[in-house]
Amino acid sequence: MVQLRLPDGSVKDFDHNPSVEEGTIAISEGLNRASLGAVVNGKVMGKQEIIQEDSDFKVVKFEDKEGKEIFWHTSAHVMAYAISRLFPEAEFAIGPAIDTGFYYDIDLDHRFTPDDLEKIEAEMKKIVKENYPVEREVVSRQEALDFFKEKGQSYKIELIEDLDKDAEISLYRIGDFVDLCRGPHLKEIKPIKATKLLSIAGAYWRGDENKKMLQRIYGISFEKKKDLDAYLERLAEAEKRDHR
Repeated sequence: MVQLRLPDGSVKDFDHNPSVEEGTIAISEGLNRASLGAVVNGKVMGKQEIIQEDSDFKVVKFEDKEGKEIFWHTSAHVMAYAISRLFPEAEFAIGPAIDTGFYYDIDLDHRFTPDDLEKIEAEMKKIVKENYPVEREVVSRQEALDFFKEKGQSYKIELIEDLDKDAEISLYRIGDFVDLCRGPHLKEIKPIKATKLLSIAGAYWRGDENKKMLQRIYGISFEKKKDLDAYLERLAEAEKRDHR
């Protein structure tokens, strides 16, 4: 039996290891529709992840810091998927959520331009409309190494080789794009309704100036276009103030 302790002190009992989504549905169907994941014993988890033990359980939405982390992390993967469609030769390094959105570091001979950002955004919109689930799979170290060697993704191979021997290795799939990642992620990409890719920068692999300089694309995304518009307006106002 697994018990989930809610913030109000109540407890939900399960006779199996429930997913985060099952835990949320046990509270309310409406809450599940609005939720993006949960904080489980202090760890942020996506709705598709399985809870293995008795846990403190707090559901999160987009307005929560942890909800934004899930949303923006998945947005980074959608951006990488779009880039892989437009530039199949791209190699991918890391693509996390940050406090102001997300980024992905990419190794590609082609130098990205603002026009490219518009093309990538358009491809992201197309991918979101295709409405893929985000599928999580735990694999062995060798399976992960073999997969990324076949894909020619050398940065992923280096990351896998640096993991502890007993580390759990998870892959996340969106359509035919598969990435090495611990998560957390959305259960599906449909909620990513509004995206803006903001800038291109250089970033040394692993922050080491002796390693290769990669291209970093920064972006932001929201559940609603009006929220993106409001964010971009605030950004423009801040830039005006900075230049006064």
